[in-house]
Amino acid sequence: MEFQGRRSDLARLDDQRRAVRDGTGATRGRAVIVSGRRRVGKSRLVQEFCDRSGLPAVIFQATRGRAPGSERAEFLATVTQSGLPQAGLVAGLQASDWNQALRALAIALPDDTPAVVVLDEIPWLTERAADFEGALQTVWDQHLAHKPVLLLLVGSDTSVMEQLQEHGRPFFGRATPLRVEPLHVADVQDATGLDPAAAVDALLVTGGFPEIVRSWPRGMTLRDFLRTSFADPLSPLLVSGELTLLGEFPESTQARAVLEAIGTGERTFTGIASSAGGDGVLKSGALGPLLKTLQAKHVIAADRPLSTTSDTKNNRYRVADPYLRFWLAFAARAIPLVERGRGDVALDHVERGWAAWRGRAVEPFVRASLERLLPDDAWPTTEFVGGWWNRRNNPEVDLVGADRTPVARSVQFLGSVKWHESRPFGRQEYDALARAVTAVPGADATTPLVAVSRSGVDGDLPLAATWGPEQLVAAWR
Repeated sequence: MEFQGRRSDLARLDDQRRAVRDGTGATRGRAVIVSGRRRVGKSRLVQEFCDRSGLPAVIFQATRGRAPGSERAEFLATVTQSGLPQAGLVAGLQASDWNQALRALAIALPDDTPAVVVLDEIPWLTERAADFEGALQTVWDQHLAHKPVLLLLVGSDTSVMEQLQEHGRPFFGRATPLRVEPLHVADVQDATGLDPAAAVDALLVTGGFPEIVRSWPRGMTLRDFLRTSFADPLSPLLVSGELTLLGEFPESTQARAVLEAIGTGERTFTGIASSAGGDGVLKSGALGPLLKTLQAKHVIAADRPLSTTSDTKNNRYRVADPYLRFWLAFAARAIPLVERGRGDVALDHVERGWAAWRGRAVEPFVRASLERLLPDDAWPTTEFVGGWWNRRNNPEVDLVGADRTPVARSVQFLGSVKWHESRPFGRQEYDALARAVTAVPGADATTPLVAVSRSGVDGDLPLAATWGPEQLVAAWR
């Protein structure tokens, strides 16, 4: 299947390849830690890079739960069967530890021409092999760093991959991090052939996960895509979410319960505690660490009000990637309906809740898009875009432009996001935004007001700036 998108990721990997080829780094070899959510396309990315590079390569993928001795034996077999020029030198070797196994890799690598080594699913490997990190550091320093090799360490558990880079860990300071994100909205538009507004909807549903985006026929409407997906229990839209969650959170864990509470609409600490506690309220001493774990895995995000006043105890939690947000809100409950042939009922559930869900789900995308557009000539000091709310969520301001975060020196603008199917941003929305100005610390009657609207803006409103789907999608090109 045709590889789409990932131009910037491929370019960064190619920069590392050139540095190995030209010998421009502090060491001849280069290492890159490639992390990202499960099913985001990391393995496909590195395979595509290896294919395009034309270099000798070895790709080894660890297996979860495999005994360390069997893992090392499989690793050596993979090296022996690879296209490395000197792979025959290690045929038949055995390794009693990872130090010996990685030394065998060093023997197989050429001394005078570049090569690529990919070690995939590092968290699964380190889970059973306590000696791997130390062995990697030793063999890297003594052998691999002096060869023209590009070493790619790939893993889906982002917290584990980030720990590899921490001070005090064996491989600290030896690798460049590369975080692989889902496809962005411009890539989604290119793949689906949709107009900008429809491409944003497609992003909110697919999250930019390549497998789901590839299942969207070019030009197909959202409703037809959902109808098609809800007719097949094995469709990527339904299956990917469960596979992602099972890979990271067994169904019985409290972390899964907390994630499901957030995914079905709870945003505050108190609301999550009540929803995730089952028959009672989940105690704060238990919920706090669970929220931190989910944040460390980049599964959820915690937003704070942005203004000139610090407010560290007023977090609003959300599922970080749009697809998982959609799956938890709609697709999870659709699965039993689809399995008994009632995808039409599942589609009705989405259509009834779509407008309200999309109105909130689009806000993080809008903020991220504006941060790619700003600063510009009109807003030369606006570098961050957030939101503001008080504990009662009354008022709640969708957009706050500021010169810095988490506490701004000055508020540059306040704004509202209205993502209606056909109704433009009008006088009623403007008046509500104007009334909220006095509540936001750092804002006053002179603070410019802006709007983001899917369906345009009434022409007589005194707005300082407006943005629509076209500009938001263009921000990612």
